[in-house]
Amino acid sequence: MNHFLSRCKDGWNRFVEKLSEIEFFRKIGITYQVLWNLLLITLIIGLLSAMFAGGAAAGYFASLVADEPSYSEEDMRMQVSSLTETSEIYLANDVLLGKLRSDVEREIVSLDEVADEVKWAIIATEDEHFYEHEGIVPKALLRATMQELSNASMQTGGSTLTQQLIKQQILSNEVSFDRKATEIMLAMRLEQFMSKDEILEAYLNVVPFGRNASGRNVEGIEAAANGIFGVTAAELTLPQSAYLAGMPQSPYGYTPFTSEAQVKDDDGLRAGFNRYRTVLNRMLEKGYITEEEHNEALSYDITTDFAENAPDPMSKNPMLTSEINRRATAVLVQQKIDAHEGWDQLSATAQEIERTEFLEQVENAITNGGYKITTTIDKELYDAMNEAAQNSDAFFGAEKKWST
Repeated sequence: MNHFLSRCKDGWNRFVEKLSEIEFFRKIGITYQVLWNLLLITLIIGLLSAMFAGGAAAGYFASLVADEPSYSEEDMRMQVSSLTETSEIYLANDVLLGKLRSDVEREIVSLDEVADEVKWAIIATEDEHFYEHEGIVPKALLRATMQELSNASMQTGGSTLTQQLIKQQILSNEVSFDRKATEIMLAMRLEQFMSKDEILEAYLNVVPFGRNASGRNVEGIEAAANGIFGVTAAELTLPQSAYLAGMPQSPYGYTPFTSEAQVKDDDGLRAGFNRYRTVLNRMLEKGYITEEEHNEALSYDITTDFAENAPDPMSKNPMLTSEINRRATAVLVQQKIDAHEGWDQLSATAQEIERTEFLEQVENAITNGGYKITTTIDKELYDAMNEAAQNSDAFFGAEKKWST
């Protein structure tokens, strides 16, 4: 330390000697000793101010999160992985009839079932330092805070993928310093409990992607890939991956489909295309793709990949879907009754109360639990019977011929 101060003082002496050669400084008669003392005082005051500001900031942060519950690893893992998943109905021979209606359509996949291009695009766009930080990026947070305080027209955001996952699964969308402080604390804690790949996998299954070709809300990369491009997440190409990776910033602004299951017009698609180009540029800047891949993707007509309108089974086959749903519900409710110890000893009123509760639980589970409901209905036979039912000649043709 003494050696460092000695070197600083020698450098300062040379600086003051240079100043003394200037007529202005000779006239005011300030010596190098005076300037050296002023420098030391300024440095000490600056250091103390920085320590005070840091302590005050740490104290304020602690006060914001003081009342938050202490989440254990088990608690955080459970909440992060708590996801609804859309149930599906299958006819005989594993023929998909369709998905049951729910508030959000989602299919959960593991990280190794997702194309690498998707991972690169998401990281390059949403969190370029994902594999380096420990939950937060202080510089990005400071920048976002300054933009917020100055009410800047351009808000770049400072949330990492970990923070976004915390906000989506554990906290609310409330905008306040309390919630932001809690988000930061929980993001840093989650990084201690889960690996980077686990966090990325959870994020890809949670993030919203607007609407699919049926006009339904979709969340998670698998439902988005299937509903927007008609492929699995593992089959996504570079252009498709880049297009989807840009959507989480504004899911309903960038989605190509309307709530009426129609492709948006040119004006409606423009925002998504601009975002698509931004994602490709960032992937190029970060070295995830080559210049050639970048140019090919930019010139690719992504609209040719959009999935065709795919109505849900409830609207296409309302009576069949309702009947299958009713029977599946009845089977699961009966299973709960059979598993209930002492069911026969309950009064009729108590049984009715329990049955109603079981029914609510089963209906929610079938809607959001990712069930695969299979039937023995042969699709070809079912379609033939429907066609016959709609063809009056099948019932009255003989009578018409006789009457003529």
